[in-house]
Amino acid sequence: MRVFDVAEDKLVLTEDRGPVRIVTMNRPDKLNALNTALTQGLLDALLAADSDEAVRAVVLTGAGRGFCAGADLSEFKHLTPAQSGAVEARADLTCRTQMAMQKMAKPVVSAVQGAAVGGGAGLAIGCDMVVAATSMKFGYPELKHSIVPALVMTGLVRALGRKQAFEMISLGRLIGAEEALALGLINRVIEGDPLPAALKIAETWAAYDPRAMKAAKSLLYRVEDLPLEPAMMAGRDVNALMRSFREPEA
Repeated sequence: MRVFDVAEDKLVLTEDRGPVRIVTMNRPDKLNALNTALTQGLLDALLAADSDEAVRAVVLTGAGRGFCAGADLSEFKHLTPAQSGAVEARADLTCRTQMAMQKMAKPVVSAVQGAAVGGGAGLAIGCDMVVAATSMKFGYPELKHSIVPALVMTGLVRALGRKQAFEMISLGRLIGAEEALALGLINRVIEGDPLPAALKIAETWAAYDPRAMKAAKSLLYRVEDLPLEPAMMAGRDVNALMRSFREPEA
């Protein structure tokens, strides 16, 4: 087992358990609210896991009683029209971080407890699978703060469809794990700590040929947005490619 920190302030912790890397947002006193430093550290940690050949699967979680309370609103006083460069840089960083899990070749499962709100909700469902504790509170309350869930809206609409997504963002209601499961936003509901169940999923993934896993994940997201015939043609190409994954028989 290897444990190491990302950045000097330890806002992101990583731990290797064999071929599974656990990435932990470590700002528990703020419910892991996403300030710029945490967001950058998280993106760096995810990209590092994806580029490490020893890592075959990733678990994303948050330290303390909450997964992630979304954007740190205290930074917003510095992100004003007069600071347009900072505003654009932060938006770009948030966009890249919210997309990171699905762009990674390695599969990612989130282990979610307590608050998963706004950007935190986006991170949770942006992973390939979600394991949630019964304590999870999930939602998008941004409009209550006179802001827009702009960079998490794409993932929510794709996960829920237009009408259910609009209900969530326009009413700002927080839902629990069982309702999230019924809506198809998450995969499993766990009493207590969701991390062991998430680790079990990641260990299953890690046992597969990484070339096959990478191809399967990539194809899944490609066909999601393609019409029927191009999607089938993409599948045909991967069907031919997968034969190279098998070792020839002696």
